[in-house]
Amino acid sequence: MKIDDKDRMIISLFARDPDVSQDEIATKIGLSQPSVAVRIRKLIKSGALETQVGINPLKVGLYLAKVDVSSTKPGEILSMFKNCPYFANGFTVSGKHNLCLLFFSESVATLEAIVNGHLRANKSVTDLDFNIVITSERSLIFPTVLTQDQSDIPPCGTLSQCRNCQSFKDKKCMGCPVTGQYQGWFY
Repeated sequence: MKIDDKDRMIISLFARDPDVSQDEIATKIGLSQPSVAVRIRKLIKSGALETQVGINPLKVGLYLAKVDVSSTKPGEILSMFKNCPYFANGFTVSGKHNLCLLFFSESVATLEAIVNGHLRANKSVTDLDFNIVITSERSLIFPTVLTQDQSDIPPCGTLSQCRNCQSFKDKKCMGCPVTGQYQGWFY
């Protein structure tokens, strides 16, 4: 899709203020409100403009982990976490590590339990670098469902239950909100 200077201005105005009105945009870029509405619809339809609702984990007191992984089966790793409530996003990347995964939790120990129990223990993982994000230059918004549909089967596909895990028993891991075996404050 080709975007022109007016489209760039619309995108920039939304980036500065997601609640900006079409009338305000029209005034600032010298178009009518209906013309702005047509452009916004076109930008949304093409994927050039999106609005995302979610949380900024760093602003609500959660820890954010960036985990760089080398895996012989990156697709399987991403699939394992796609429905995990702690999983913020994952990227297939080039370089030494072929995956970059983002997780958030109210507990660093829970993040360590995810990394140790699901990644370090995975035979397809050949290298891993685990870091806690201290600050971010821009706001990080992750879509987050805070009410989980309950299931006896954890979304990560593990066959073990949290209540049988020593990290959970020692209250070092908050457990899984989906299985009802959760002892944290966020979900």
